[in-house]
Amino acid sequence: MNKGSVSMSEPIEEWLEELGKLGDEKTMTEKQLRIVRAASEIFAEKGYAASSTNEIAQRAGVAEGTIFRHYKTKKDLLVSIVAPVMAKLVAPFVMREFYKVLDSKYDSYDQMLRAILENRLAFLEKHMHVLKIFIQEIPFHPELQEQFEKLVLAKVFEKITPNIRRFQEDGTLVDWSPYTIIRLTVSSLIGYAAIRTLYGKRDLSSWNDEQEREATIAFIMKGLAP
Repeated sequence: MNKGSVSMSEPIEEWLEELGKLGDEKTMTEKQLRIVRAASEIFAEKGYAASSTNEIAQRAGVAEGTIFRHYKTKKDLLVSIVAPVMAKLVAPFVMREFYKVLDSKYDSYDQMLRAILENRLAFLEKHMHVLKIFIQEIPFHPELQEQFEKLVLAKVFEKITPNIRRFQEDGTLVDWSPYTIIRLTVSSLIGYAAIRTLYGKRDLSSWNDEQEREATIAFIMKGLAP
């Protein structure tokens, strides 16, 4: 699909522009940027385990030995991609935009969920090929999990908890720990977003997005009713 090819290159180029500024006053060389661009594309397409440094070198137009001059192992290359994305793209860029939603006042939990979905889906679609790398790899790499928990989950938890407490006091949410409520909510929203993305790549005529979104929110609200 033409649309898919556009969405692959533009977000990666935007992210690489940020990545090139990484590391105190140090900038990445042109060869490093080519390596990281190629690796980010291949990791997103095939996953980390199925990718080879030889394939990355070929796409980057460098010798395989050049990769190992900059990165000791393939794992170092993965971390060099995901860690900056986490630090520079997810936080503060992603979180800064997300804070606008989380800091707003809502009359109900389902109203807050709709605002979160509207805000995050646009970001997810734009950056899917980069985000896909840590969606795939975070479960298998403890150091990436630690960064994600520190830079993203802890901040989201801190912002959402007061809203959850307020809705619990109003009697509209079950009296469970905010952590449990957030965990159950996030798992449902991610499920909706993941299937939506899959259908978006195939045939949107078989996917009623508004109906599926409302069904997901209704499912969450029924499960969290007091």
